[in-house]
Amino acid sequence: MQRKPLSGSTVALVTPFKKDFTVDEEALRRLVHFHIENGTDMIIPCGTTGESPTLSNEEQVQVVAAVCNEANGKIKVGGGAGTNSTAHAIELAKAAEKAGASFILSVAPYYNKPSQEGIYQHYKAIANSVSVPVIIYNVPGRTGMNISVDTIIRLADEVKNIQAVKEASGNMSQIAELLNRGQNDLTVLSGDDPLILPVMAMGGDGVISVAANQVPRAVKDLVDAVFESDLEKAQTLHNKYYRLFTLNFIESNPVPVKYTLAKMGMIEEVYRLPLIPLSEASKARMDEEMQKLGLLNSMVSV
Repeated sequence: MQRKPLSGSTVALVTPFKKDFTVDEEALRRLVHFHIENGTDMIIPCGTTGESPTLSNEEQVQVVAAVCNEANGKIKVGGGAGTNSTAHAIELAKAAEKAGASFILSVAPYYNKPSQEGIYQHYKAIANSVSVPVIIYNVPGRTGMNISVDTIIRLADEVKNIQAVKEASGNMSQIAELLNRGQNDLTVLSGDDPLILPVMAMGGDGVISVAANQVPRAVKDLVDAVFESDLEKAQTLHNKYYRLFTLNFIESNPVPVKYTLAKMGMIEEVYRLPLIPLSEASKARMDEEMQKLGLLNSMVSV
């Protein structure tokens, strides 16, 4: 399979906080090196997994700038810059580009439920405000609305720097249609870790992953195995990590993944309200899987 500029294994990076709820830049910089060492292709801070709804504009700039600075050209860095006000989304996108992001991930406008024409105009305005590529993020489970294949194809055809979509609808028929109609021009990335293998088997270009926070090497190897047409290896990795992929959503993301990263000694276990720590029952299930995968108390290459 041919690799495109925004293809491969991309981590939707968590935002580590200190116990006083401020951004933990030291931990953030450690995470960047963890991904460089483990071969992650791209990093996206300030997305859903980065608790972007609780970050101020200034904190989003701080986080993107810190990641870009620490990456120092060794790994491609984007910036989550989406919200449901087009004007605010434009402000965030411009700030992320200025902070050093080489592309933007922008979630579909949530809660206000615009029409498909409204979605088109929203993304067109954002893309026209920056010079870097824009990735559309379709996640109906969080936004309350779906971006149609027609709208995605129209945006990709008519707006030159809209180059990719993170597809987290979970609708395989829709993704199949998107891949069929997008052909070779549109980069289609799975937004769901359990669907990396099936989406890429249909012609997808990789993943924007939650599990890559915990097991970056495994996610990278899974993506590369599909690119290299090594189906047996891809299936083995998919099966080995499938339970982790699903347990990361046992409660609201990023609570489970931050819990495991804290157990691995990589960050403090701190969330900003309205997110709260995992229930004891969920912790027990995560602990069991972490033990099985050898993830406890070690920043290992996994």
